[in-house]
Amino acid sequence: MMYQEIYKRSIEQPSEFWKEQANNLAWYKEPKNILSKNEEGYNQWFEDGTLNLSYLCIDKHIEDGYGRQNAIIYDSPVTNSKEIITYNRLHQEVSKLAGVLKEIGLKKGDTAIVYMPMIPQAVYAMLACARIGVIHSVVFGGFAPNELAIRIDDCKPKVILTASSGIEIDRIIPYKPYVDEAIKIAEHKPNSVILYQRHLGADTPGKPYDIDYLSAVKTATPADPIEIESTHPSYILYTSGTTGKPKGIIRDTGGYATALKFSMKNIYGVEQGDVYWAASDVGWVVGHSYIVYAPLLNRNTTILFEGKPIRTPDASTFWRIIEEHQVKVMFTAPTAIRAIKKEDPNGEFLKEYDISHLKYQFLAGERCDAATLKWTEDMLKVPVIDHWWQTESGWPMLANMAGIELAEVKPGSATFPVCGYDIQIISEEGEIVPNGTEGYVTVKLPLPPGNLKSIWGNPERFQAGYLDRFPGYYFSGDGGYKDEDGYVFITGRVDDVINVAGHRLSTADMEEIVASHSSIAECAVIGISNDLKGQIPLALAVTKSDNNIAESVIQTEVIQDVRNSIGAVASLKQVILVNRLPKTRSGKILRKLLRGIADKDELKIPSTIDDPTIVDEIKNVFITHKVGKH
Repeated sequence: MMYQEIYKRSIEQPSEFWKEQANNLAWYKEPKNILSKNEEGYNQWFEDGTLNLSYLCIDKHIEDGYGRQNAIIYDSPVTNSKEIITYNRLHQEVSKLAGVLKEIGLKKGDTAIVYMPMIPQAVYAMLACARIGVIHSVVFGGFAPNELAIRIDDCKPKVILTASSGIEIDRIIPYKPYVDEAIKIAEHKPNSVILYQRHLGADTPGKPYDIDYLSAVKTATPADPIEIESTHPSYILYTSGTTGKPKGIIRDTGGYATALKFSMKNIYGVEQGDVYWAASDVGWVVGHSYIVYAPLLNRNTTILFEGKPIRTPDASTFWRIIEEHQVKVMFTAPTAIRAIKKEDPNGEFLKEYDISHLKYQFLAGERCDAATLKWTEDMLKVPVIDHWWQTESGWPMLANMAGIELAEVKPGSATFPVCGYDIQIISEEGEIVPNGTEGYVTVKLPLPPGNLKSIWGNPERFQAGYLDRFPGYYFSGDGGYKDEDGYVFITGRVDDVINVAGHRLSTADMEEIVASHSSIAECAVIGISNDLKGQIPLALAVTKSDNNIAESVIQTEVIQDVRNSIGAVASLKQVILVNRLPKTRSGKILRKLLRGIADKDELKIPSTIDDPTIVDEIKNVFITHKVGKH
């Protein structure tokens, strides 16, 4: 059966199709009610089934005789260490940590935050939570205390699991002091902080709420997995929102497991027992789905990589790992490939390694430009597959499905909809547009299993943000079009969330910080195209009339303020002071116009602009400051 036949069946007979996929999991109670509605009238999957993610990722494989197989290969060039963790060892570590959580009073339905670097204990923490029905929220370790505090107040964890420190190439990141500061800022106070001491030289002052990770695990009684309803939340994962307040995406359990299991073989072409590597971070959705849950569900060996594609120690790191660990399928962001290409444009490092075991290279997290795609194809000599999905979806929505049928690659397109996703391009009026016409990228309901079930504590925001704009459809927030062959091209966000090296960041968050500077009257932060990172933020600011602080001082202070509040991940490095900003007659700043001036040669000036002469004014500013294409 080829792609079109399987895809058509998934759209026309969704209940039958996904029931068959669910049969590939070991349920405690097999679901009979496959597709139904919840109390809010939103679709849900397998509502009467019960299972446990931790059991499926660990215990099931041991019962089947694979306890000695490698589950995790931890490779940390930044600490010059490696560790092999078998499924037997993973079981021991996870069940003991789950026992610790039980002993300090956590139970099914409680929440916990995991704020850790890329170390095995981060994976243990996620799986330990899943084992006893605790809803985890992993917060990316690059976020500053203020961002962590916002998430503490939103999900109200009983415990935070953290490490003493992280390490980024040549600097120590003080995780524990960040956690202490976040708790100090937050209104909600967790009961405990479980601290894994890494002994990297970072200052980790003790607090009354601290629990030593290793000591607690040593004396804990191992916890068995409990029976969990399919619709029970597995985790909360925060993604930037256009209002500036992060959205806590809620994922279910049974639908998520079903979708991930399906995706490993059918999208990624991975068989059980293969080595699979997603070079991401557990703080992002890729890390949740394709470093932790999907590979372990599928009895793969997953690579846990603590490092960077360059400078750890050089641009050969990816190739060394592929050769050394016999990686069959790899998944990374185009940013990583561009960084390697910049350091080693002719692939001299690659010549030193045997990567013949690699079958497919997947790219996602941002749009892959044609030059990056071609360079990767030329260097690796394997199919390079650009695919598209979101934190909200939890698994791919568009992909060249390697496990079913490889289609011809068209640069700039993530190919066709994945099984279960009825993707339509819609006009402003809600009509499906002809092929070749750009519009809003939507998915006709019901969404397949594994997608978000709501926003934590805010179902109204979920409804308003994703379902109300085009009734009967999920609105992705992206623009795009289909060509004459049905290939889907994603053209970019239609809101003000930008994508920096695969990390979605809110410009509203940054604007709030920029505007808080004592000398600034108003500002706009936009994402502009960047060859290395996909997008980078640019701040345009108008100073107050009484300002007497030097421009260079304001720029330095604003950049530091953003770094302190959001973290280095924000990558704001350019702040330009201007006399005015382009606005509509009603006073709204025209951010889309600013992006267009930076990124495009030809512009369509909106009829609502209050003064068209500002366009040339901004162009001249961008030319002077070497912004974008000017």
